[in-house]
Amino acid sequence: MEFKTVLTTCPYCGCGCGLLLEILDGRLIGTLPSKTSPVNQGRLCVKGWSVHEFVTSPNRLIRPLVRKADRLVESSWDEALDLSARRLKEIKERHGPDSIAVLTSAKCTNEENYLLQKLTRAAIGTNNIDHCARL
Repeated sequence: MEFKTVLTTCPYCGCGCGLLLEILDGRLIGTLPSKTSPVNQGRLCVKGWSVHEFVTSPNRLIRPLVRKADRLVESSWDEALDLSARRLKEIKERHGPDSIAVLTSAKCTNEENYLLQKLTRAAIGTNNIDHCARL
């Protein structure tokens, strides 16, 4: 039996709490707070304590889905990203940049949210961006 912990950052909000993922024989089995993290100082909220559960959920999407003939089918990352980029470009050209809005996630880090706001404002050309954080 092989047990180890992996130090990482909680994905639930932008706070950046440190946590340890417990791994037993290659399987994720639990979460512990990092006592050395300056952010959470050994504490976790209820979401942080259960962070390991979504990783192993059978309902978790692990491949992109693309709509084809009114059905969602698995696709490659390249196909999904190409389709997204092409459709965003078409919408922007046809209806203008303010016809597009972006909603970021509390599961993104502050850095990821910053990048999404730069993409929205600089590349798409709109200020229509919001965040769903509910701390």
